[in-house]
Amino acid sequence: MTPPKLEAGFVRMPEDEFEAMLARAAEHGANRALANVGLDGPEAAIDIHDLRTLLESLRMARRTAWQTIIRLMTTGLLLALMAGIAVRLKLFG
Repeated sequence: MTPPKLEAGFVRMPEDEFEAMLARAAEHGANRALANVGLDGPEAAIDIHDLRTLLESLRMARRTAWQTIIRLMTTGLLLALMAGIAVRLKLFG
């Protein structure tokens, strides 16, 4: 590593060394952030996969619930329409 130079109060260093230093700092920060939320260690990939699967299941359940609500409303509307037609044609009575 080339020692940094001081120019007009600023530290100057070669760009490739600066990029390498930034990459190491970013990797260290990412590892620390994952450790803070408990997603470090050998089972981290499995945990993340499980979380994604759980999130997808939640989305599917929400979508299914909306579909069920819409089907119930459509069925209720059709039943009310058929009952109105039956009363109008005096089929029961």
